[in-house]
Amino acid sequence: MNTSSNTYTIVYASILVIIVAFMLAFLSSILKERQDNNVRLDKKRQILSSLNINTRGQDIAALYNKYIKQDIIINSNGETIAESGGFDVDVRAENARRLEDRRLPVYIAEVDGNKKYILPVRGKGLFGGIWGFIALEADRNTIFGTFFSHDSETPGLGAEIAGNDFQNRFIGKHILNESGKFVSVAVKKAGQFADGQDQVDALTGGTITSNRVSEMLESGLGQYAAFLSQK
Repeated sequence: MNTSSNTYTIVYASILVIIVAFMLAFLSSILKERQDNNVRLDKKRQILSSLNINTRGQDIAALYNKYIKQDIIINSNGETIAESGGFDVDVRAENARRLEDRRLPVYIAEVDGNKKYILPVRGKGLFGGIWGFIALEADRNTIFGTFFSHDSETPGLGAEIAGNDFQNRFIGKHILNESGKFVSVAVKKAGQFADGQDQVDALTGGTITSNRVSEMLESGLGQYAAFLSQK
């Protein structure tokens, strides 16, 4: 074949593309298990972080097995529909379903001999997805700890929802009112007040993201209202 011809160039380029595509697919299949495992470990780290557990330099899988005793699935009526498997529930996919059809994961933990309930929440920030885990005391009302993260909020502003300063503001707040009704926790700018709710200060310069966190908590935790009111 004439190496200077267009046909040779096209054939050569096509073969090269096929070889490279094959190599990438092969590498992807080899690394997929490791990638999936890293995703699962990061999720476990996030859940543990909501319990105020320092995971840095620790065996995350071992810590998770130590503290998380169960991952049940409930429905919006607060009824348990599965005694395990909550970890594998895709919260984003469930949020797209009708409330009555959703599978809602609940992580049950034990910290220093005390039971904690961890609920996942997910919403939409200013530029992308935001999510988190809310750890509650055994009373299913008092916030023990939180974890928040995001896809693409503004660094130094909305992205600060992932910082300890913001997350620690929620500790000790209540999501039920004195009558035991779910009301969530409001995120408000300084000088603003929520009627009948506990509240935390919004991020300076991150008002929209703060508002979206407030909305995420109201809708995300609201799915669990029946469960939270159980005694």
